[in-house]
Amino acid sequence: MLSPEQEPLSSSKPVKYGELVILGYNGSLPNGDRGRRRSRFALLKRPKANGVKPSTVHSTCSPQTAKAISNKDQHSVSYTLSRAQTVVVEYTHDSNTDMFQIGRSTESPIDFVVLDNAPGCHGNSDTLSSQSTISRFACRIVCERDPPYTARIYAAGFDSAKSIFLGEKAAKWWCADGQMDGLTTNGVLVMRPRHGFTGESKPSAWREISVCGNVFTLRETRSAQKPGTLVENESQELTDGTLIDLCGATLLWRSSDGLSRTPTLKHLEELRRELNAARPQCPVGLRTLAFPSSDRSFIGPARDDQPWAYLHCGHVHGYHAWRGRRRVPNEGSTEEEDDESEAKEEAEQEPPRAGERECPLCRTRGLYVPLKLGRESGFYLDGAPPTHALNPCGHVCSERTAAFWSKLMLPHGAHGFYPACPFCMRPLAREGKVTRLIFQGPLD
Repeated sequence: MLSPEQEPLSSSKPVKYGELVILGYNGSLPNGDRGRRRSRFALLKRPKANGVKPSTVHSTCSPQTAKAISNKDQHSVSYTLSRAQTVVVEYTHDSNTDMFQIGRSTESPIDFVVLDNAPGCHGNSDTLSSQSTISRFACRIVCERDPPYTARIYAAGFDSAKSIFLGEKAAKWWCADGQMDGLTTNGVLVMRPRHGFTGESKPSAWREISVCGNVFTLRETRSAQKPGTLVENESQELTDGTLIDLCGATLLWRSSDGLSRTPTLKHLEELRRELNAARPQCPVGLRTLAFPSSDRSFIGPARDDQPWAYLHCGHVHGYHAWRGRRRVPNEGSTEEEDDESEAKEEAEQEPPRAGERECPLCRTRGLYVPLKLGRESGFYLDGAPPTHALNPCGHVCSERTAAFWSKLMLPHGAHGFYPACPFCMRPLAREGKVTRLIFQGPLD
């Protein structure tokens, strides 16, 4: 008998509940999207429901009894209270929901395999897995199979034995309805922006989700045994733009309705062409600049048409080695001639790199970096032209998109929060997180 995942889809287009987009990957994984390892994952209605819901609670189980229950062909959650007592909650099939599981494990119950996406951690997945703070079975999302296709998130996922285990040191408690609930080691955090995911979006407070889907304020530390305060007026429902943090990777939930209002890759490509069609000029080299159709490496010789910018003032240039006036002019030469001589020397000696420079146009000192277009459409709040750059990474997007992400405090593993670029997860500058770009038009 085929599993729900193996059963053939009908000829009609399946219902899309929404998509999960991992922050830090600008449109695709470094080595390409493959199978369950992707930068973006669509949750589609399954041919056959695979959701589960809690049923019988065994409150006086010994560890041996708990083991026997977990061996049955059904889902269960085990809460270890002591060496002598374990509470086991059995789960039964729910024909009204579809369940999707996210985690670091590559075992079959995981639908979306997620690894750490901290800056500098995009290397070999085999070396990262042992160091990861992401749970092997981090969380599960349950979607209603009937309209409005409500999606809800729960901490922890079921393993290959259809079990979830919370050890003796995990935070756990009895609920008023007679159910047992708890939190995972590093927790699952969510943030639902105010006013949805639109041009008016504003960041809100981060919350923690329990195994049963209850909402709590954050713990004192990420792995503290004492839970935060129950937030009774909030639910675990995922709304468009909800951020999900798994302590090592942050995901963005885009609802099907929200995606219909999001700029498409085709639209972003049209904006790129319009920007290039304006023929922006380098005011130093007097050459036309252009954003490439795809990201290219900036290692090696600088391309003549690559846009660079001073992130303090926003003036856009091509690459040049001139760093500003740093010495007294040679006797018998003008300042301009001395600057030209210094620029020629640096051009011969120095490969292109980001760093602090003095802008030739306004003499303001600031970071001088190559500009890269933000290519993950799911991160955009609107379809406005790419006019602003995030500091210091140089990713370019619309003004409202840049403003939203610059004000959002993202979890930094288990060590705090900071604003970061959604396209690369590089932390943003303390001051001047966003720069309005100033392009020079053609002289003719």
